[in-house]
Amino acid sequence: MTFRVLVINGDAFELATLSAALRLHTINVVGEANNLAVAENLFRSLQPEVLVIDIQSDGQEAITLVKKLRKLQPALGIVITTACPDLRLLGIAAKDVPVGTQLILKKSISNLEVITDSIRDSIKIAESKNPVVWVDSHGSPHENPFASVLAAMTDTQIETLRLVATGLSNAEIGRVRFVSEKSVEQIVARIAGHFAIAPDRSRNLRVLIAGHYYKWIGAPRH
Repeated sequence: MTFRVLVINGDAFELATLSAALRLHTINVVGEANNLAVAENLFRSLQPEVLVIDIQSDGQEAITLVKKLRKLQPALGIVITTACPDLRLLGIAAKDVPVGTQLILKKSISNLEVITDSIRDSIKIAESKNPVVWVDSHGSPHENPFASVLAAMTDTQIETLRLVATGLSNAEIGRVRFVSEKSVEQIVARIAGHFAIAPDRSRNLRVLIAGHYYKWIGAPRH
């Protein structure tokens, strides 16, 4: 059976190349969207059975849309691609992702069959109501085969890491999180410990921490 697939990706080049490649692999791509507003309109007009959506640029907003569309169509198959192995770094809690969703770490994809097989399995997995699964490089689903140093970090540490990376000072982070500046200093120190960043007056600790954040979210390096 050939499912009707809507591909959503904020990167125009990725959107075009992935859609074309999927069609070459006999996937029935009925629509392409490079932003969430267009995606929702296409969903309503084309009534796809499966979404293939990249959440790298839209984060929580993309998840909000996916949840909305799943409510409209409970059997909707969902395949999410991302460059980040821990969605918390994108501001997304695991509980926010609809059940039966497959997550694919882009750098782990060894061939396009990982995505095509996920598409073909997506509705069956959605109907099973199983927890969210990550799909490894061989196409096998696991709870999370990409566990890393991030897995040992608490939600508070991950959120503080995100705020440090945006350039907020400890005082500003304290106001955002309603904690003291001293508490933020302690959390930042623990984050540095997770990344094995040793104290060094010749290097800016916050810059080093931010560098780790951007590495883990898959940001391009120049």
